[in-house]
Amino acid sequence: MEEEQKEESVRHFLDLVKKSRRGKLKIYIGMSAGVGKTYRMLQESHALLRNGVDICIGYVETHKRVETEALVAGLPNIPRRKIFYRGKEIEEMDLKGIMNRHPEIVIVDELAHTNAEGSKNTKRWQDVFDLLEAGISVISAVNIQHLESINEEIEQITGIAVTERIPDKILEIADEIVNIDLTADELVTRLKEGKIYDQSKIERALGNFFQSDKILQLRELALKEVVHQVERKIQTEIPKSIKLRPERFLACISSNAETAGVVIRKTARLASYYRSPWIVLYVQSDSESMERIKLDKQRHLINHFKLATELGAEVIKVKSNAITKTIIDIANEKEITTICIGKPHLNIFQVILRTAVFNGLLKNLALKDIDLVILS
Repeated sequence: MEEEQKEESVRHFLDLVKKSRRGKLKIYIGMSAGVGKTYRMLQESHALLRNGVDICIGYVETHKRVETEALVAGLPNIPRRKIFYRGKEIEEMDLKGIMNRHPEIVIVDELAHTNAEGSKNTKRWQDVFDLLEAGISVISAVNIQHLESINEEIEQITGIAVTERIPDKILEIADEIVNIDLTADELVTRLKEGKIYDQSKIERALGNFFQSDKILQLRELALKEVVHQVERKIQTEIPKSIKLRPERFLACISSNAETAGVVIRKTARLASYYRSPWIVLYVQSDSESMERIKLDKQRHLINHFKLATELGAEVIKVKSNAITKTIIDIANEKEITTICIGKPHLNIFQVILRTAVFNGLLKNLALKDIDLVILS
């Protein structure tokens, strides 16, 4: 047993060492071609080079854009690997050449690219994994339509089946994701000015992919994805003691039909305003068991649960006589920031003096970073 523990300790330490040696990954993401992802990567490359960082181009696709090609000049470049495929000479990123050169950072464009047959990996994102494992940091770029999990949604928006896709995990392991954002009008203007495709392709692009409604939907997907990844990093990397908690509301209801409806609707409005998740909690004590409360109250409860669900709440029902403890426990478990309750029939001083549940709740909340809202 002792030997096994020692081996486990050694394995754990080696994992930590490997993780520390792993390269960093930065991804520029955009809603479509032409927003300026490659341009920004190359701008950053020049800035890093001026600061003495060993950075090289592993693969960049300029699409013959004059502004982009101008930025390639002056950057160290690892020559592409030339191979013959189906009678044609094509160029691929030289993964082995990059490994041998082992720069501190390498630029790898077109993350979703499919490699030619005979390459070590089928996909370029797999090449990026190899580079990271070798301790080489990577700056890459991809369009939102190449993300695997939203492939069907992309096809519905654009009418185009995207065959070159990347798994979501490549974004999840990224140390930094930057969204290159333009308005639909700005993107169309760039297209018309010939900054994305040559003149022969502009009219066709305007009639197909580059339509305002499609661009707006793709822009929304790109923005949402970046927000999602930022939120994930906040949850996993920032200690709870120092990070700002997102608003989460807990609406506490009883079988009181009049009060419950008010609490649910007003909490729904608060949650909508803050764009935050919310929960409706009903603690059923012995005095509110189905055998003791009237049928009309039971019907009202069922209707209130249905209303809460329709308004987007998670409904939690708990049987307990320890009402205060249950509310606090759920608030802690669900990381609640604000508890909402109905206005008691007694005035506030009578409530504090006479209502044990309310008094206990106030005392507990005073020790927690949780707000209490009394809804009239």
